[in-house]
Amino acid sequence: MKKLFLTIVAALAVSLSVQAQSENPYKKFTAKLPFAMPEVAAPVIPEREVKLTDFGAVGDGITLNTEAFAKAIDALSSQGGGKLVVPQGVWHTGPIVLKSNIELNLRAGAVILFAADETLYPIIETSFEGLDTRRLQSPLSAKGAENIAITGKGVIDGNGQYWRPVKKDKVTAKHWKQLLAIPGSQEMKPGYWVPSEGYARGEKGANMNVPSAQTEEEWNAIKRFLRPVMISFVQCKNVLLKGVIFQNSPAWNLHPLMCENVIIDQVLVRNPSYAQNGDALDLESCKNALIVNSRFDAGDDGICIKSGKDADGRRRGIPCENVVVNGCTVFAGHGGFVVGSEMSGGVKNIEVENCQFLGTDVGLRFKSTRGRGGIVENIYVKNVSMTDIKTDAITFNMYYGGKSVAEMMEDGDNPDNTTKVPVTEETPIFRNIDIKNIVCNGAGRAMEFNGLPEMPIDGITLQNVTILAKKNAVFTNCKNIKKKNVNITLQQ
Repeated sequence: MKKLFLTIVAALAVSLSVQAQSENPYKKFTAKLPFAMPEVAAPVIPEREVKLTDFGAVGDGITLNTEAFAKAIDALSSQGGGKLVVPQGVWHTGPIVLKSNIELNLRAGAVILFAADETLYPIIETSFEGLDTRRLQSPLSAKGAENIAITGKGVIDGNGQYWRPVKKDKVTAKHWKQLLAIPGSQEMKPGYWVPSEGYARGEKGANMNVPSAQTEEEWNAIKRFLRPVMISFVQCKNVLLKGVIFQNSPAWNLHPLMCENVIIDQVLVRNPSYAQNGDALDLESCKNALIVNSRFDAGDDGICIKSGKDADGRRRGIPCENVVVNGCTVFAGHGGFVVGSEMSGGVKNIEVENCQFLGTDVGLRFKSTRGRGGIVENIYVKNVSMTDIKTDAITFNMYYGGKSVAEMMEDGDNPDNTTKVPVTEETPIFRNIDIKNIVCNGAGRAMEFNGLPEMPIDGITLQNVTILAKKNAVFTNCKNIKKKNVNITLQQ
């Protein structure tokens, strides 16, 4: 009898274990990694459900629904959380702040359209492009929240054209003429349009997008320049973005910062090809993240891993670590998969697999510069297909100065890569990166490795790499580069 009891208990334990595994569809992504990473599961949201229309919202694309969103979220939060359903319609609104245990669910045909009105967005203390500064509150944000989700089949639109500057050479002549006709806008310098006089004032005194404003009056006078990232999650835990289209952001599109247990699944993230600072996804100083089965089409970098810039990033000291990118597609953008240039807190334990980059400026892009510091290591990239890459299929550039690789080539930039400077905490380090099973049909140049003479790029493995390109690979200031079955065919 005792033996039978033990057998039943053991069978029950196995059954529960199998059930637990089957209940988490994301377990497979962390099962066989070359580094230790815990299983990541979707947040558990209470079954409770309310509709946005229950709180007076009107989806006519005109009515401002900021108050309705706030009331609905507060009501759910007071009951322990649940699902806020956004039905079909265009829901015009100011900023939305998510709270713990809440899922924002957009039904088919639902569009959340953030208002093109700078007065609705307060100035807050935050981090922008890796630096501690002040910007406007993001259209959709959460800070210190746990168990939050944005799901469904709808669209979140940041009305980015109201906020962003535009370069003339990135748009058609007709588009440029239309921009110049917008009241209050101006051509700040030849070929560079900005949406307002306040934007121009903010940019004139800015250092790396950090303005020189001192008084509150000065800050408020340049609010348009302080354009925010669209989705800002800061120090949040258990985050899910699934199924939704995120588009037309004022600056970066998705920006999880110092978050833990993040899942981005089956989303489409898009910006116009001319969007300045229009990165699709910037995962910054996050731990345990899955980016899977998603599509990115942006005017800047596609999937980008960051950890802060220069002294601010080193002071924060939080690496971006334990990240899986699997089954993703990147269309137009400066880079398909990108590390840096803001990597001062370090980047480690990243796997990129089963992805395709179609028409990006660069395929795999690793970038930094002196002054950053930080260590990038233990990156594993495999099974990546690329077509129509404008410049380099693979690039390591330790002389990044804010330009895309295409812009650097057009401008004839040729940094001094022979003169050594002393190694300090400001010296970036890139090492132990494994790249294999790569096919690229069409690139401007096969590869460029351009390291620092005082700190060469170290320990890169290239295996089963096939590239059709106009120019051959260039390797400068790098060591311990292992090549196995690397085939470069030059286009005639």
